[in-house]
Amino acid sequence: MHHLAGVLAIFLSLASCGLVDRRPGPESIAAAKSIAAEISTHRAATGLDTELASPALATFARVFDRVRRDYVRPVKVTELLTAAHKGLRDAYPQPKGVADDKLVMAAIDGMLQSLDKYSTYLDPPELKAMRDRIRGEFGGLGIKVRKHDQGLLVVTPIDDTPAFRAGIKPGDIITRADDRELTKLSLGAAVRLLRGPTGAPIALTIERKDSAPFLVSLVREIIRIEGVRWRVERDVGYIRISEFTRRVGERVESAVEEIRYKRGSKLRGFVLDLRNNPGGPFDEAVIISDAFLDDGRIVSTKSRHNEEHHTAEAGDIADGLPIVVMINKGSASASEIVAGALRDQRRAILLGNRSFGKGTVQRLIPLNGNDALRLTTAIYLTPSGKSVDGGIKPDTIVNADPDREGDEQLERAIETVWELFRLRS
Repeated sequence: MHHLAGVLAIFLSLASCGLVDRRPGPESIAAAKSIAAEISTHRAATGLDTELASPALATFARVFDRVRRDYVRPVKVTELLTAAHKGLRDAYPQPKGVADDKLVMAAIDGMLQSLDKYSTYLDPPELKAMRDRIRGEFGGLGIKVRKHDQGLLVVTPIDDTPAFRAGIKPGDIITRADDRELTKLSLGAAVRLLRGPTGAPIALTIERKDSAPFLVSLVREIIRIEGVRWRVERDVGYIRISEFTRRVGERVESAVEEIRYKRGSKLRGFVLDLRNNPGGPFDEAVIISDAFLDDGRIVSTKSRHNEEHHTAEAGDIADGLPIVVMINKGSASASEIVAGALRDQRRAILLGNRSFGKGTVQRLIPLNGNDALRLTTAIYLTPSGKSVDGGIKPDTIVNADPDREGDEQLERAIETVWELFRLRS
């Protein structure tokens, strides 16, 4: 453990030169020392060498420091350390042959998992994958997941991807990837198993409510998120937003302009389809909400340190025509911001099923230049001051019938637009 002082000294010299964003406080340095001691004790208990020299300890100190400062609620130092110790022991009960850095990273994963389902450490490949996803192109299966006690919970499959075509549904639980059990893995470690070279096969074990576990075979491919598609049905503009990637707000505005140009005075209104949309950048949700509102609050975010309010500017691109927003249990995060804003401001009717219920904001915090901490730093509230935890209940509940031809929810949404148009005429 005597190497720890040297490792942290190097890290602190970088901080003083401005190469990292903040020098950790004494509590965070003490926490890193505690992890080093825990690893040494754990190794000694299994008859291994206790010498430790891990640059990852500097990363642990920084992550610990940011959690203490910026997590959405105060967390006790003892709770964080207990979770970190448990994380490394659960991940590696027999540490023989395990590198120092892996043990420290297991401690980081354990600490972050104790906070919530969304806070996570992103190593360089994971950070690149997240940035690729935001840009709208990445490799994988096309599936949005979060941690679950039994493995990975499917938030939603992305349109026209291997997961979508294989019939994976929101609410499914992935318990195994090939021969690896996912139960005890961190979110990052489990997701890494799902990734791989384009064209490489993978077999997922799925648990679904009211069904016996079953196997799904998929082949990884490059995932290109189209983001926005549109068409006109019965003089109603239909706009499908599959995910909130960068510049999706601009594409929605362009779709509205093209629909209005195509149908002119015959246009009766719009349907925004946010079903199975897992969300994305917060600011894109604000841009889309603002586009359909003349004024009023869009969303508020509340952190430990302050509260911010986002308000619409004048100008409704739909010019007051009726809007129906479609949601279901795969609609999360940014989708819920849009749905909540348009419903609370009485600009739209919500139709479908209750949304996913993700009412927190995650901030991406760079660490050493090529890795980052994704940390829950705030909650968001709809204009009426309500959290979306537990999901948003639509004004009109319409269940999707898998045995019925066509899209019953969309048909009802179009009918609702027509009814609203007649009422305003």
